[in-house]
Amino acid sequence: MARMVNENDCGEETQSPEPQGPGRGAARWGPQHAGARELANLYSPGKRCQEWISVILCFSLMAFNFIHLLANFHLGHSWSILLGIVAGILTADFASGLVHWGADTWGSVDLPIFGKAFIRPFREHHIDPTAITRHDFIETNGDNCMLTIIPLANMAFNFLTLSPAEIYHIYSWYCYLFALGIFVTLTNQIHKWSHTYFGLPRWVVFLQDCHIILPRKHHRIHHVAPHETYFCITTGWLNYPLEKLGFWRSVEDLIQGVTGEKPRADDLKWAQKVK
Repeated sequence: MARMVNENDCGEETQSPEPQGPGRGAARWGPQHAGARELANLYSPGKRCQEWISVILCFSLMAFNFIHLLANFHLGHSWSILLGIVAGILTADFASGLVHWGADTWGSVDLPIFGKAFIRPFREHHIDPTAITRHDFIETNGDNCMLTIIPLANMAFNFLTLSPAEIYHIYSWYCYLFALGIFVTLTNQIHKWSHTYFGLPRWVVFLQDCHIILPRKHHRIHHVAPHETYFCITTGWLNYPLEKLGFWRSVEDLIQGVTGEKPRADDLKWAQKVK
């Protein structure tokens, strides 16, 4: 099933309709799509609670660790801090691609617990790409915050238990981990901005235009069916080299050869729902 993404005069994404069957009206993409409506209704109160807890813990730990990083700063760390930040951003970008690729390509919404909680948003996003722009801060960022809680908690514990001399020797590593944690946490917010065409703060548009965070035009490439490329959604810096290497296709071929599972089969199933 082919899908085409264009840009209209206002810069909004428009998608071609799905094929029509006998007696059916146009099966349009977006919030009116039958599959999108069903997936949106699977968002549960339990999921919402998990997201709230994750956001509160993540940002509390982030603030605690930032204060201790400032308290232990030495000028001798300047270059290693810069390298750590760049390495953290690159790692976050690759990690976003790996998670995005895995959830887009494999698994099913029907999987117990995990499917409805974590795969469902990826299926919804492909048939209603603007749904993310209607999600509030908690729904947008809850899952990414959850991913960073354990490493941030470990860092906080070490700040409380290690001596200043021990912290000095691992300070650069902590700068890397902290940068990684920040960009992992912000990945879905950055992703949301890449689908937002009105009302963005000027500083966000500036960062997009400078390709410091994921640009809108760059991410549009991923939203051409069958959604098989440009999975990195933090900065998008790694998308071009990974595509040139054929990285995702090679891994998919390997997994399909070993397991017999077809990539993106569940994604296609939801896209074809019309009632």
